[in-house]
Amino acid sequence: MKRSSRPLTLRDVSEASGVSEMTVSRVLRNRGDVSAATREKVLAASKRLGYVPNKIAGALASQRVNLVAVIIPSMKNMVFPEVLSGITDVLDDSGLQPVVGITDYLPEKEDRVLYEMLSWRPSGVIIAGVEHSDNARAMLAGSGIPVVEIMDVDGEPIDIAVGISHRAAGRQMGEAIAAAGHKRIAFLGTKMPLDHRARKRFEGFTQALAKAGIEIADQEFYEGGSALAKGREMTKAVLERTPDLDFIYYSNDMIGAGGLLYCLEAGYDVPGKIGLAGFNGVELLQGLPKKLASMDACRAEIGAKAAEIILARSQDEATPFDEKIILTPQISPGDTMRKP
Repeated sequence: MKRSSRPLTLRDVSEASGVSEMTVSRVLRNRGDVSAATREKVLAASKRLGYVPNKIAGALASQRVNLVAVIIPSMKNMVFPEVLSGITDVLDDSGLQPVVGITDYLPEKEDRVLYEMLSWRPSGVIIAGVEHSDNARAMLAGSGIPVVEIMDVDGEPIDIAVGISHRAAGRQMGEAIAAAGHKRIAFLGTKMPLDHRARKRFEGFTQALAKAGIEIADQEFYEGGSALAKGREMTKAVLERTPDLDFIYYSNDMIGAGGLLYCLEAGYDVPGKIGLAGFNGVELLQGLPKKLASMDACRAEIGAKAAEIILARSQDEATPFDEKIILTPQISPGDTMRKP
C-alpha cells in the first residue's frame, strides 16, 4: 500500500462505514450515545482505512506540528542511537524536532506507538524496517505525510526506503568466508523470529554458502537482546556440540564480541583454527584484544539521509527522491578473519 499525498478524513470513514461524519466523530471520541453495532461498523472501517484521528485539528493552520516521529525497535542496542545521531545532526537548527517511539520489535506495539504519534500529525515519520502489520501500513499510507522506512531495502516501500540490502550483506559475508577456504561454518543469531533484518542476512548467508557447496554445520538462535554474556554462552555451547567448526558468523557484533572473548580465554587460535565475524561495525568494541571482523551497516548515514528527505519534503512535498536509496556496507576483516 502506497502513501497517499492526501490525509484521510472523517468523510472517508463516513463513506466507508455508511454513517454520518458526526456519528464517526462520536465513535472516535468514545462518546457513549452510539449503538454497539454502529460503533463496531465505524471502528472496522477506520482500521481498514488506517484512519488516525487528528488531535490538533483546528489548532494549527498547517494541521501539522514541527515534530518528526522516529520509531525504532530498541534503545538498548547501540545500533539505533547511531541512527538517531545521524537524524539529529541534520535536523539541528531546522525547526523540526525528532520524537522517539520504541516498539521492542513487537508489531502490536508498533501499531500503538504509530497510532499515537500520527494523531499529533508530525511533519514526517522515520520508521525502522519495511515489514509492518496491515494496520500499520494502512495508517502510514493514509497519513498524507512523508514516510521514510530505514535500515532495510529488501521490500516494497510505502513511500521511500533508505538502508542496505541485508540479504546482499549476508551473501557478501558468506562469499568472503567461503573464499577464505572455510568449510565447517556455524551461524549464531539473536531475535531471529522478530528481527527481520537478521533473518534476511541469515538467508543471504546460507544462499551464498549453498552456492559454494557448503551446508551450515551448526546454528543457534535465541530471543533475547544482544549481549556479551549470551555470546559467550552460545559460542561455548556450539563449540562443545560441533568441535570441528572453523568459522562462526554472528548476527551482530555484541554476541560476536562475547564469542571472541570466550574463544581467546579457552585457548582457541583466532583466526588460525577458527574465524569469527559479526555485523554492525560497532566502534565501541575496538578495545577488544583482537578486532572482530564485521560489516558496517551505514547507520549514521542512513539516519542523516532519512532526515534530509523529511526536511526537504516538509518544505516542498513535491521534492523528488528515488523510491529506494541503497547504501553499500563494506566488510572489515579485522583480526579474526583470514584473507582469501
